[in-house]
Amino acid sequence: MVAETHLPSVMVLSHVVDVHCHPTDSPISSKMMEDVHIRVCAMSTRASDQPLVRELTQSYPDKVIPCFGYHPWLSHWIATKAITSKEDHYRSLLVDQSKPDHIAAFEKLLPYLPDPSPLSEVIASLREDLTGFPHAMLGEVGLDRSARIPYSPPSPPPYVLHDPEKKDLSPFTIPLEHQVAVLEAQLELAVELCRNASIHSVKAQQATVGLLDRMLKKHGEAWTRISVDMHSCGLSAETWKDIERKHVNAFLSLSTVINSRSPAHKSLIAACSPSRILAESDYNDIRRCTSQTWDMVKAIADIKRWTVEETWEDTPPENKDEWGVVRRLEENWNVFQKGGHTMARKLPKQQ
Repeated sequence: MVAETHLPSVMVLSHVVDVHCHPTDSPISSKMMEDVHIRVCAMSTRASDQPLVRELTQSYPDKVIPCFGYHPWLSHWIATKAITSKEDHYRSLLVDQSKPDHIAAFEKLLPYLPDPSPLSEVIASLREDLTGFPHAMLGEVGLDRSARIPYSPPSPPPYVLHDPEKKDLSPFTIPLEHQVAVLEAQLELAVELCRNASIHSVKAQQATVGLLDRMLKKHGEAWTRISVDMHSCGLSAETWKDIERKHVNAFLSLSTVINSRSPAHKSLIAACSPSRILAESDYNDIRRCTSQTWDMVKAIADIKRWTVEETWEDTPPENKDEWGVVRRLEENWNVFQKGGHTMARKLPKQQ
């Protein structure tokens, strides 16, 4: 059973956007979607769920913003070099020959791993999905230095029905250089197609900052034409301030399911500019996306000392200081979605 949560009126909810969630990870019925009164940015993570996001968007175009991309947890399934064999790909990527335990662990893990896909084919498929939906975003993509590869085969969708709650984890993590290569290739496409992106960053602050800085230096104004959302990230308030200062296209969204595990999320929200904050659920069940997003909306309001709308007036107060949290977040989303940000300082020299 899904716990009951006090929600505002449908009129208020219709102005709320869950900027990052995974509804296709669970079974979805038409009745469930009828009960959704917010808009959701539906993320994909691997080849098997891209078509699910397409189908959900086609069925509910007024409620779903499609997001296509490949998650860092699964980036070892993608080959950035010519594939000679499945075993050679994974062995060269994962095994440290100086660690004796790696040899036996690799032999145990290999049967569970899928055949790798060439990065060129992944990007070609991603291009097709993004161009098929003019308002589609890139997501979920990113960097993660903490995730370990499990001893389990890839789960068929909907994933929550097949993923074990407790996984037997191997000692292997995906090399950061490989994750960066896969991420940069996807961001290059986002810049080319002028598509916004939702970026995952866990225990990778320095690498994330470096990546954003490289994209700005390489692409200049083309980079600032798109918006990037750092979603449910583990960044410090100081790191976020640095990103926000250098990147006019950077936004921050947090979720209670992930970020409330640490009290640091409050300082992160407090540090974020009022015009750069967004709300998300990061939930994998459409029945909970609304309540989880609303919990974060209220948390933002509490920390920012903004009012929470109980009713909705089509004409907002002239003084923006009088705006409530929903109206503020909706305006932030509209700016994020529109993109085309203007540089506030001189661009670095391009090389």
